Amino acid sequence: MRKLYIFDTTLRDGEQSLGITLNVREKLDIARQLVRFGVDVIEAGFPASSPGDMEAVRTIAAEIKGAVICGLTRAVERDIDYCAEALRAAEAPRIHTGIAVSPVHMEKKLRLAPDQVVEAAVAAVKHAKRYVHDVEFYAEDAFRSDPAFLVRVLEKVIDAGATVVNIPDTVGYATPWEYGELISHVMHNVSNIHRAVVSIHCHNDLGMATANSLAGIKAGAGQVEGTINGIGERAGNTSLEEVVMAIYTQRERYGVDPGVNTREIAATSRLVARITGVPVPSHKAIVGANAFMHASGIHQDGVLKERDTYEIIDPEVVGIPKNRIVLSARSGRHALRHRLVELGYPLETDIDMLYQRFLQLADQKGEVYDDDLHALMGQNGANGSGICFKNLSVTTTGATTATATVTLELDGNTVTDAACGNGPVDAVFKAIDRLMGWSVKLEDYTLKSVSRGSEALGNATVKVRSGDNIAVVGRGVSIDVIEASARAYVNALAKVKGITTGR
Repeated sequence: MRKLYIFDTTLRDGEQSLGITLNVREKLDIARQLVRFGVDVIEAGFPASSPGDMEAVRTIAAEIKGAVICGLTRAVERDIDYCAEALRAAEAPRIHTGIAVSPVHMEKKLRLAPDQVVEAAVAAVKHAKRYVHDVEFYAEDAFRSDPAFLVRVLEKVIDAGATVVNIPDTVGYATPWEYGELISHVMHNVSNIHRAVVSIHCHNDLGMATANSLAGIKAGAGQVEGTINGIGERAGNTSLEEVVMAIYTQRERYGVDPGVNTREIAATSRLVARITGVPVPSHKAIVGANAFMHASGIHQDGVLKERDTYEIIDPEVVGIPKNRIVLSARSGRHALRHRLVELGYPLETDIDMLYQRFLQLADQKGEVYDDDLHALMGQNGANGSGICFKNLSVTTTGATTATATVTLELDGNTVTDAACGNGPVDAVFKAIDRLMGWSVKLEDYTLKSVSRGSEALGNATVKVRSGDNIAVVGRGVSIDVIEASARAYVNALAKVKGITTGR
């Protein structure tokens, strides 16, 4: 079997589509988990796009080992210079540069003639080769390009030193048979294609990103690009977990080996969903909550008799344990640690503080389920930048009017203030704004149950935007849904403060 390289762009294509800013710590957490998952390439960002992205790529390049660290650029020397600087400390750096090649992009967006596009592409690759050996070239909107022109561009950039050539379906317009034909055309008509790896990058506008990617792999592509949970521009990118498991279940049909640790899929999916604030739909393939559930009586009967009747994947293969241990206040540290490791959390630090939080939760709920543990770990270390939620009380008058009193710890000082609002959540947010001395624009707010029962944890997620146009996601969990909302709002403000102050 030939090697299939897995190129993850969650931190670049995924993040830029969400309208939010992930801080460096959050990006590092995702990058470390991607290494545990076993991806070959991590596209860490677009360094020239902002100082924040520059710093994030620089930090990931310096701290993450075990994967190629890649930065995106346009076919612009300044972009490439910034990218090279950001990747300077990387163990294995890659510059990903390119230009659009479809008639509509060349004429309407670039306003360049085809010969000028070829010249710019070659110049960009040559400039990138001054800094790194590993240069990937993307032919933006390749699927809608003239195949003969695409072949010409690819031959020129490979001669210029490109080690990987990316054939994107940028607008998700392809069908599997057409995309497979395009990759086959490239494999058979680019005279020097043996000197480069062919990469595929598909978007999901028509719901076919995974199918198109698999068609490209069958046609000979050696690298597949995508994101965890399929997040990305517009309708999203190829979902890497879907591609990996499609190959896992029918490997002989594809003849490739992705070389990843499938048991890290569930943990990786949960981490990305928690940090980005983009929930995984229950019906999502591979990682959705219902992916391994059976409601139909006929299905239940079949699975009980023989799992293979209605399950093509063993849940444990993707990191979903079958053993549903329920923990309680009587459970010790060893049981907690064992369960968290089973759920995919590498516990490299002292567990004492986490155990005390677990006991508080167990005293409140009685039984602590896996979903509660995921929420607990999601909150672990969530407070930062000197802002910490302490307490609140809320009184209501009538159906809408409420008064909230909130206590925070700000840079080591305990402070309390109150505010009125249209309902308890609005009052809490206004009280927090008064304590902070500045406010943000609330763009989204969601609240859902984490686990089962009347004492289930409430999981609140907020998306806020600051006056500096910084958008972040904050998350909070608590049995009290108002407290969960307050914790989420404080978490978001802490992130905004951390980004603006560099803490």
